[in-house]
Amino acid sequence: MTGGRGRSVAPRELATDPENWPNAVIPDHPQARVVQAIARSLARHVNQEGLSLRRVAALSGVNRQAIANLLVGDSWPDVATLSRLEDGLGIGLYPGSSGPGSRHC
Repeated sequence: MTGGRGRSVAPRELATDPENWPNAVIPDHPQARVVQAIARSLARHVNQEGLSLRRVAALSGVNRQAIANLLVGDSWPDVATLSRLEDGLGIGLYPGSSGPGSRHC
């Protein structure tokens, strides 16, 4: 279960090799793998565009520390955070998405 007490463990801690986040192997937790894929997509975009976390925060309205926590696998991002990041950056972060989810609503 992801909600409730299921969120008491950081996604990266569910990996067999948490130090290798976001490329770590997560064998038994599909939700943590989704968070991992989101973190990989966000990191790739930040690096490709040369963005600082402060810039990502300014573009998205998401707190810089929340972005940092997502990137290192210390948090479970909620729908609002994911949507703000996608809209602010103009990209899809959820696995399999071609653009921000809000464009489909």
